[in-house]
Amino acid sequence: QVQLVESGGGLVQPGGSLRLSCAASGIIFSNYAMAWFRQAPGKQRELVAVTSSGGNTNYANYVKGRFTISRDNAKNTVYLQMNSLKPEDTAVYFCKVDVRGRAYWGQGTQVTVSS
Repeated sequence: QVQLVESGGGLVQPGGSLRLSCAASGIIFSNYAMAWFRQAPGKQRELVAVTSSGGNTNYANYVKGRFTISRDNAKNTVYLQMNSLKPEDTAVYFCKVDVRGRAYWGQGTQVTVSS
């Protein structure tokens, strides 16, 4: 059974930083690409960043240069380091993995950027 559990969200002031974690179980973690998405109130879920099984990374333009996705295959965990946070980064952040054509999502972690 594939499970993803996010953590690390919270309230942070503009310009601050947070690091999100997503712990995976039920898969051979190193075999799969992992992605972070976010969903703000009233908006569609959008891709933030993705890391391939080999560690290659890609970012949405709106986070490029501010966010860094990384993975620790020994810990079955993917991270999202978020720096220079802006109020528009406020959202619920989800991690996602596709396994044999099926998408699995975590429960999400709330990030609120506000003064």
